[in-house]
Amino acid sequence: MQLSEYLPALRCVDARFADAAAEAVLAHGWRARVPGCPDWTLADLVWHLAEVQHFWAWVVRTRAQDPSAYVEPERHADDELLGYVIAQSAELETALVGADPAERVWTWAPRKDVAFVLRRQLQEATVHTVDVEQVLGDVRPVPTAVALDGLDEWLEVMVPGTLPDGPPEHAHPVVLHAVDADAERTLFPGTKPFPIAALTGTAGDLLLAAWRRVPLEVLTVDGDGLQAAAMIDLVRLE
Repeated sequence: MQLSEYLPALRCVDARFADAAAEAVLAHGWRARVPGCPDWTLADLVWHLAEVQHFWAWVVRTRAQDPSAYVEPERHADDELLGYVIAQSAELETALVGADPAERVWTWAPRKDVAFVLRRQLQEATVHTVDVEQVLGDVRPVPTAVALDGLDEWLEVMVPGTLPDGPPEHAHPVVLHAVDADAERTLFPGTKPFPIAALTGTAGDLLLAAWRRVPLEVLTVDGDGLQAAAMIDLVRLE
């Protein structure tokens, strides 16, 4: 994706999250469990995204170089959560509009600029929108460009972030083939001469499999599916 595409995509997914959350509350209530985050209720999920967006809006708005001055918000009552998450989405979007992507800000990753925040927050909202859609029972396809960029971010940022010393000795390559993007990526390239499996599906399904939101059964697996799942599970994400 081009930098200019991130913010419009974020606006779209923020709006979808809010709409789906409102529908899910009416259909199932705030205590509904979230399949993609089994320890969370719907209220926990909505609060989480609101809190995350509140933090990154502050980082971008203040051009923070470290997070020590950040004041965490108090958790809102359930009946205030929808309004609060909509407000935090708007604050984040406004902060990003007013910032140069090249401006330096604190992040938890080696890359420390607003462009990192743009990409990360689009992907954060995208995966959590799928979470709320799973509660609602109305999961929509992730746009191909967003999904492929998310898969790239997972490989480029999340994998080395969780495995800073590199993959373990027993790691095997896993090929990821996104049919809708006509693109191939590889998890743990170069660790062994041959991949242990190839996983084929839409970029969205590959992204959601990487984030453990859907099982590998939604993909076409050529090779050892159990070992492919074990390779993905090496990337332990909180």
